[in-house]
Amino acid sequence: MSIVGTRVVRIEDQKLITTGGTYVDDLREPALTGAVHAMFVRSPIAHARITSIDTEEALAAPGVVGVYTAADLELAPRKVGPVEQPWLASEVVRYVGEPVALVLTEERYQLADAAELVDIDYDPLDAVASADAALSDETLLFPEIGTNLVQVHGIEEFPDGSFDGCEVVVTQTIVNQRVAPAPLEVRGASCVWGEDGRLTVWLSTQNAQLARRSIANGLGVGEDKVRVITPDVGGGFGAKIGADPDPVVLGWAARQADRPVRWIESRSENLTSMTHGRGQQNTVTIGGRRDGTVEVFRLDVVQDAGAYPRSVFLPTLTELMASGVYHFPKIETRSRAVVTNTTPIAAYRGAGRPEATAAVERAMDLFAAELGLDPAEVRKINFIRPEEFPYKTKTGAHYDSGEYEAVLDKVLTAADYAGLRAEQKRRREAGDPVALGLGIASYVEITGGDSSGESGRVDINPDGTVTAYTGSSPHGQGLATSLAMLLSDQLGIPMERITVKYGDTDDVPKAIGTFGSRSLQLGGSAVRQAADQVIANAREIAADLLEAAPDDLELDVDSGAWRVRGAPSSGSVDWVQLAARAEEGVLSADVWFSDGTPTFPFGAHLAVVEVDTETGKVVVKRIIAGDDAGPVVNPLAFRGQRHGGLGQGIAQALLEVMAYDPDGNPTTATLADYSFITATELPDFELVDSATPTTRNPLGVKGIGEAATIGSTPAVHNAVVDALAHLGVRHLDMPMTPLRVWEALSLKGEAK
Repeated sequence: MSIVGTRVVRIEDQKLITTGGTYVDDLREPALTGAVHAMFVRSPIAHARITSIDTEEALAAPGVVGVYTAADLELAPRKVGPVEQPWLASEVVRYVGEPVALVLTEERYQLADAAELVDIDYDPLDAVASADAALSDETLLFPEIGTNLVQVHGIEEFPDGSFDGCEVVVTQTIVNQRVAPAPLEVRGASCVWGEDGRLTVWLSTQNAQLARRSIANGLGVGEDKVRVITPDVGGGFGAKIGADPDPVVLGWAARQADRPVRWIESRSENLTSMTHGRGQQNTVTIGGRRDGTVEVFRLDVVQDAGAYPRSVFLPTLTELMASGVYHFPKIETRSRAVVTNTTPIAAYRGAGRPEATAAVERAMDLFAAELGLDPAEVRKINFIRPEEFPYKTKTGAHYDSGEYEAVLDKVLTAADYAGLRAEQKRRREAGDPVALGLGIASYVEITGGDSSGESGRVDINPDGTVTAYTGSSPHGQGLATSLAMLLSDQLGIPMERITVKYGDTDDVPKAIGTFGSRSLQLGGSAVRQAADQVIANAREIAADLLEAAPDDLELDVDSGAWRVRGAPSSGSVDWVQLAARAEEGVLSADVWFSDGTPTFPFGAHLAVVEVDTETGKVVVKRIIAGDDAGPVVNPLAFRGQRHGGLGQGIAQALLEVMAYDPDGNPTTATLADYSFITATELPDFELVDSATPTTRNPLGVKGIGEAATIGSTPAVHNAVVDALAHLGVRHLDMPMTPLRVWEALSLKGEAK
């Protein structure tokens, strides 16, 4: 029986739940002996000119080894889109939390006191704290480019007459609010220059190789002069792709001080300085016939990029996925990205695809409500049909496979949708103050969308154990377990004899890393391809040892032995014997898998909520989720990814927002103000199985890391609005906090 497809406990967990993980702040490497500690002095003002910086008093403070400002750095400027982002601000600060100086001290406890002694004078400027304010161009963040608009994509101006002939047209602006990734492990790095002139950086990152490239480029050295090592990583969610500017400054400071440097940020620094996610304002217009057929869909995206435009790829992904799971005859999209005096926005779990799903799924509910039709039926009328695959959307996405109606039907059946609607009707007729709401979201997303390939290497060691090297970066997903399962299934070697290595640029020089749910379909395919090559090489060696033709040999994966097919008396050879005969005693294959193309996982979620109309409190009673990512390697890891995604998606719908006041000051900059979801706010998740394979990689798999987040947010969003629809509420923006719900009901005269 194949181990693939069975529930296997994650091999990563034994260490984490016993001795514990080793994160950047836990490192006790000999090379870091005598390290100094670092802290960035960050701007407390959103927009201001820096008139002076005085470091004299800080330099005289106890334990201070160095204080550095932009005037000290000898680094070329960093280009971000049409503007330059300074490593340390020198003339103008553009968001609260922007680094202005770096302090080094002998002991960590000395950092805060020393940082306070860096005397910086600011001349405040008017702040641009919202996308609407940015579009007005009344105040410019970068006067040299003459506008706050840093990217325009899609249709420049929407044509007149697009909705002529539609019997029903609905328009709504939807805010997909800014959120903080807030990983359990905040950002950190440790840097040391070796006697060989190489910089070693231990970094909490999703992509050691991309981080090496950005650090080397920032320092103006060759990539061969930088080694990046990734220890355990306590969550990334997209915000730890590559390297932020901070490690570049830290690497420079380590060379300047001629000492190793250690840095770990505080939680409040993380909330205000690590890149944020989402931050889109989407205006949808949907038109069609009264029978529920959609004829035209228009999406107008405004992306808040924050102070430096690192996120301009996000709205283009939103445009690409604008049509969702629907066969819309006509689609019009446009996106504009603007800079604001807020923390830069970049990738966050889903990165542009959740925003697309949120827009189209709210549009479908608005359209159904206008028609007085059931939202499930309106979706079914407009779904792309199975026989239409592969399907090219009007926005240029090439969908591989999908069973959109089938998975929705599974979810509705599991939920007893008809019974829930009957209960909703009963409560409304009885005037029950606790309203019941049902929300549907049918979604499709793109995984492995970069199509950049991935590295994989498999070594059969002299003792018959296996060491696999992957360019993907496991940091909580259970990827090491999945890769070990695949190799065990291919090679007939028990999982406990397989070690998966990653995250060290000396071990894996060329790689892309982990983002966009690409790891299994690209990283897994690379390891599989390497194992296939090992098997092919082993066949030749086994044929020589058994004095048989290579084509007559077979690998018994139950025992891990090679035999002559149909001739058991001719003997067998095992992997130890084969490795001994291989060159240098290691049977190895190192490949770059480049054949994979993007895949399109899909699914349907139903949220069941109760809303107390007297207080505005929302309780999620049930989530029924069908997430189809093709064949499942490890159902346990698959389930865990879905659980995590559901929790994050529900949190955005109800709780999370990184908010700013009109002066650009963050008002949710601590965990006392930034609300997390906890187990007490979540129901037991009801998971529906569906597996539609793809032909776009040898494993037939699609990504699952972001899928549940993409479906759950609009499902809960639609459910809360549905609960209040009979009271006249047509739309609410997220997060749908009790106060926001109560205020909406107050406007309708329904709140008590």
